[in-house]
Amino acid sequence: MSGSLFGSGLRIQAAVKRKIFVSYHHDGDQAYYDAFSKAFHDTYDVITDNSLQRQIDSENVDYVMRRIRENYITGSSCTIVLVGKDTHARKYVDWEIKATLDASHGLIGVRLPTAPVTAQNTVTVPARLHDNIESGYARWVSWADITASAQACQAHIEAANAKDKRLIVNTRDRRLRNG
Repeated sequence: MSGSLFGSGLRIQAAVKRKIFVSYHHDGDQAYYDAFSKAFHDTYDVITDNSLQRQIDSENVDYVMRRIRENYITGSSCTIVLVGKDTHARKYVDWEIKATLDASHGLIGVRLPTAPVTAQNTVTVPARLHDNIESGYARWVSWADITASAQACQAHIEAANAKDKRLIVNTRDRRLRNG
């Protein structure tokens, strides 16, 4: 074995630290965001909206959507939506999902333990996320599944990013009010 590793024509590639956008209802699910961020801060650059309502402070829907795209979605590869009991009714969560789909990024819905399960064993999720779970584009996983390990989380993110973009369903009107 002669020659050095660098002189052999092999290229060394550093591991990519993916940027992940996390969308969630701040008043209800902040503790889960904090736990996710703490668990995976070495593995991912976790981007959060830091409460868009206060950050952007505008009633102009087009302006807010542009800011979501430019400041939060651009540069990320996947959006993880933490779905708790009130997430389905939050307009900014809907807008963040819309911007994610507009950019053809991966999408993962995560059922939090706070999300009530109906007698039919269903969970109420944001409508736009539901459309994409049904189409096969978005992944739907439990909190325990995605936080089991860094490898498990990465496998879900890579699988979401590999989904066929033709499965994206993004035809709903934007939610204009919180429920």
